[in-house]
Amino acid sequence: MTNNSEERLDRVRGGLYGLLVGDALGVPYEFHDASEIPAEDEIEMEPPREFRRAHAGVPVGTWSDDGAQALCLFDSLNCNGSLDFVDFAGQLIAWYEDGRMTPDGKVFDVGIQTRRALGTLKRSGIAANHAGPAGERDNGNGALMRCMPVVFAAKSTDHLIELAMRQGVVTHGHARSQLCCALYALIGAGILNGLVAKEAVSHAEDEFRRRFTNTQNEREAQLVLSARAEPPRGSGYVVDSLWSSIDCLLATTDYESCVRRAVMLGNDTDTTACIAGGLAGLLYGYRGIPLKWLEVLKGKDIVERVLRGAGASAMS
Repeated sequence: MTNNSEERLDRVRGGLYGLLVGDALGVPYEFHDASEIPAEDEIEMEPPREFRRAHAGVPVGTWSDDGAQALCLFDSLNCNGSLDFVDFAGQLIAWYEDGRMTPDGKVFDVGIQTRRALGTLKRSGIAANHAGPAGERDNGNGALMRCMPVVFAAKSTDHLIELAMRQGVVTHGHARSQLCCALYALIGAGILNGLVAKEAVSHAEDEFRRRFTNTQNEREAQLVLSARAEPPRGSGYVVDSLWSSIDCLLATTDYESCVRRAVMLGNDTDTTACIAGGLAGLLYGYRGIPLKWLEVLKGKDIVERVLRGAGASAMS
């Protein structure tokens, strides 16, 4: 294995573990306002004793729906070589009903849109690529949070954008959500290919603008790009989730600081830290993720199995 392939392997492992560790770190702090979050140096997998944990019955180091769906997507891409809607939707239903890709077989956090979409799939028999709610108010972050594996699987920039957008439609049918996934994937691909964070974001914005100008999605694409000027809030709105996560990446210089900053935003802490953590894991590699967090992460056997399933394809 060459040094380049070793570095790529470390980045791929870092991207996957990075999103899972960020997700698990954020779980206990979810639903709290930023003013209620502990000081930065107190943000750990196990919150301070006096802090009122969200999901109090969930073991420390457990990822949520974010990580489970990302693993379902990665596994589906590995098994099919690209995106197979029937298989991917089946994996999401298996997660929702049976706890697939969860560390302990238990599902404790399901987004409203995702629940609606999977319910529609089960009841109506609608095609998976038409299941996601598509109204303007249907722009939660549930497709963005699981998007990272397309960065590992894509064979070209065209394929990357296609995968990022199409994987989202199973649960999130509005173009805005899909465009956020595309921009995130472009940033991730830039980092995987060796760009520093600032360059990766800038190049992704340029490519995104070029791709969607003079298309039916131009107005939505401009809306996504213009939101960069908004202050990060860590909410469940997909555009805010995207830029809040990017802000965390650009404002820090290591994985630990990035995901802690994401949690400090409050609100949808597990998802913001998951989205930011995926990018930070790509940037700093698996070796950049604190060992203290990796040691307490549940379900590492599942992660290693999915990585083995990717084989050389994710590393080439």
